[in-house]
Amino acid sequence: MECAQKETLGFQTEVKQLLHLMIHSLYSNQEIFLRELISNASDAADKLRFEALAKPELLEESPQLKIRLSFDSAARTLTIEDNGIGMSREEVIANLGTIAKSGTSDFLKQLSGDQKKDAHLIGQFGVGFYSAFIVADEVSVETRRAGASADSGVRWVSKGEGEFTIEAIERAERGTRITLHLKEACAEYADGWRLRNLIKKYSDHIALPIELPKEASGEDDKPAEPEWETANRASALWTRARTEVKDEEYGEFYKHIAHDFEDPLAWSHNKVEGKLEYTSLLYVPGRAPFDLYHREAPKGLKLYVQRVFIMDQAEQFLPLYLRFIKGVVDSNDLSLNVSREILQKDPNIDAMRGALTKRVLDMLEKLAKNDGEKYAKFWKAFGSVIKEGPAEDFANKEKIAGLLRFASTHAGNAEETVSLADYIARMVEGQDKLYYLTGESYDQVKNSPHLEVFRKKGIEVLLLTDRIDEWLMSYLTEFDGKQFVDVARGDLDLGALDSEEDKKAQEEVSKAKEGLLERLKKALSEQVSEVRVSHRLTDSPAILAIGEQDMGLQMRRILEASGQKAPESKPIFEINPAHPLVGKLEAEQGEQRFSDLALVLFDQAALAAGNSLKDPAAYVRRLNQLLVELSA
Repeated sequence: MECAQKETLGFQTEVKQLLHLMIHSLYSNQEIFLRELISNASDAADKLRFEALAKPELLEESPQLKIRLSFDSAARTLTIEDNGIGMSREEVIANLGTIAKSGTSDFLKQLSGDQKKDAHLIGQFGVGFYSAFIVADEVSVETRRAGASADSGVRWVSKGEGEFTIEAIERAERGTRITLHLKEACAEYADGWRLRNLIKKYSDHIALPIELPKEASGEDDKPAEPEWETANRASALWTRARTEVKDEEYGEFYKHIAHDFEDPLAWSHNKVEGKLEYTSLLYVPGRAPFDLYHREAPKGLKLYVQRVFIMDQAEQFLPLYLRFIKGVVDSNDLSLNVSREILQKDPNIDAMRGALTKRVLDMLEKLAKNDGEKYAKFWKAFGSVIKEGPAEDFANKEKIAGLLRFASTHAGNAEETVSLADYIARMVEGQDKLYYLTGESYDQVKNSPHLEVFRKKGIEVLLLTDRIDEWLMSYLTEFDGKQFVDVARGDLDLGALDSEEDKKAQEEVSKAKEGLLERLKKALSEQVSEVRVSHRLTDSPAILAIGEQDMGLQMRRILEASGQKAPESKPIFEINPAHPLVGKLEAEQGEQRFSDLALVLFDQAALAAGNSLKDPAAYVRRLNQLLVELSA
């Protein structure tokens, strides 16, 4: 063989930062490095199984897939070897020299400087291999891709100090061997008893055998060639009966498939028999990944067909608004030569998608009912994503709405949220609508003048401050047979909540103030579409309302942020005739001064609604003039 010259290459900048974090981290749970490396070896075996469906020759002379751990206590080394898919030279450089996953920059931004907290981020960005440097001061990788010739092996070596060497080697077997030269303080990981315990703890669920040298009964009995014994159950966890699986095993399996270090909030393990036959194991994570809103981010369930791995991220089994769900689906009803195109057209997929979606929603409903604290954590992490549901999943709109949580005027603070069912249970006598107000922040909407009449009558109003909320409410028009009403939109009609006397008084006031309304329309003709007497206000002099068909402030800002132009519209100007400032305005005879006072009231109403002023300098000038006159 003509050997290629050994090369020394530098790590990608992000990898250098990551290695520095790991090597210098005071990580409180070093042992998870073994779980990460075993998980990678398991993934390599899954990929080989999939490719071997079309090319059986890739299995070569060793169709039995396995992972082997060996160690040398004297030399302080630990070796993890698999006979999976292996890597080519190009794949070695790509996989071990860079972090090839979207969101890397977001990951690095999250590094807080607190080494213990930062270490918990490892694994969420496809960087599990680098955890080897937590316990090793040098790591070597020898690998050959399945189907390649023996002389196309590759050796990669690094001390985690900013560079690595790579060279061609002879390697008869396919797969990958990783050798860790353990730090002196980490010599415990070159011990059979310790490794067996870690495998049982973290990797018992791995669906292929993890082998260790068999423990000899005495030094004289130690064979020249080690005998191997399996240290894990070597059966797919989802194929076992639920009664046989401990909660700890479910938790470790989640960490394996999700590359997460936290326990899941909930899970659902279910076997379906009948017209369709499949098994699903679905998890609700405890935290959102940094790439949750990245369009190109990987998402979906691990797909197996008759226990044969097919696809790592099968997006077709859950709608986009449930993209945070992790898990496995194993079907007996899909063809083994299945591809992405076939998956999209297979009618069985639609049936499974509907059933799995309902199962996830039921799981979340159960979590909300039985553990409010965990559900609050879920909502904080994934609430904005769930709000995409009513637009995407019409069939489950009511069920999704039941999972929504909002701040409200009856809650103590922004963190305290209420469900729509709780809101309906507290509705006052005569109330038949669900009232809400959207805005940019909790403080802004909580103190909005739009809420004055609702406070007076003791009516609860939902406070919606998420950027997606206005868009959400354009699809979520009712719940439990009751319509939603935006208290800042259109002509507010409280229905039975207003007595006949109230309605008659409102009509009389509107008629009595027709002259003032006409003067205001003339003075504010460029700013507003209509001027009318308000039924919303009890304390403030004026307010801006949105036309029934007009776009609200949240949607306008979303469009503008994306570079699109929002359609032109003017607000409705409503006045409170009982307010002293409106009384003074009505008594003003000078048209110029009347116009200036009207513009001041308009700008104040715009600020209270969260709008930015088109001409702040003019507002300040008019306000200063009024202050001078008052002090004269």
